Amino acid sequence: MKGLFRKALRSSWFQRAVGFLAAEFLRLVWRTNRFTYEPANIYELVEPSMPGILVFWHGQHFLTPFIKTKASYRAKTLISRHRDGEYNALAAERLGIGTIRGSGDHGAAFHRKGGVGAFKEMVRALADNYNVALTADVPKRARVAGLGIIMLARESGRPIMPFAMATSRYVRLRNWDSTTINLPFGRGALVGIKEIHVPPDADAAAMEALRLELEKTLNEATRRAYAIIGRPDGASHV
Repeated sequence: MKGLFRKALRSSWFQRAVGFLAAEFLRLVWRTNRFTYEPANIYELVEPSMPGILVFWHGQHFLTPFIKTKASYRAKTLISRHRDGEYNALAAERLGIGTIRGSGDHGAAFHRKGGVGAFKEMVRALADNYNVALTADVPKRARVAGLGIIMLARESGRPIMPFAMATSRYVRLRNWDSTTINLPFGRGALVGIKEIHVPPDADAAAMEALRLELEKTLNEATRRAYAIIGRPDGASHV
């Protein structure tokens, strides 16, 4: 029985079905939450700097496809090669987001998990006028920004655009990244504080300082997003 269940999980029809249902559920969530934007003219502010590297914390990523409000906002997102990533990739593609498969980890598993190829593909996507979206966290270390994003910004010359999205109704899982499943019929907030630029000649010390700045900016954006919707502590609430 367990073998049949594992086989079903890996089957393409099951993955497509899950991806379809996930995408349509997220579409419902987006359409039934009333969003506040901070700053109110956030799109007018960031448009001149596009394409950019859109960055958010892992576990808060489900609604990020909907920041692409115009057809001219072309975007691709980095998704792992893990089996769970297949569901995310299918859902993202149904919502109009291109996918780049590989790891954002710049540790020992970087080559094995397709990190080198994914990094080069992200650089090419930015050069081709695609926004690139990815999570900032080091894998399995929530709320610790990785150096890979700083490296991508240095290599591509494109700005990092950190932001946070939150809804007043959600379920928070007890896993390593405290995954937040947003729910319909509530209020939402999208917060962007500032762009982060990485000079092409940034040395190791400068890159570490910018990594810490990214971490601080994401934490502040997350805190502000939950404050706007009246959940300042981010406690689980349905």
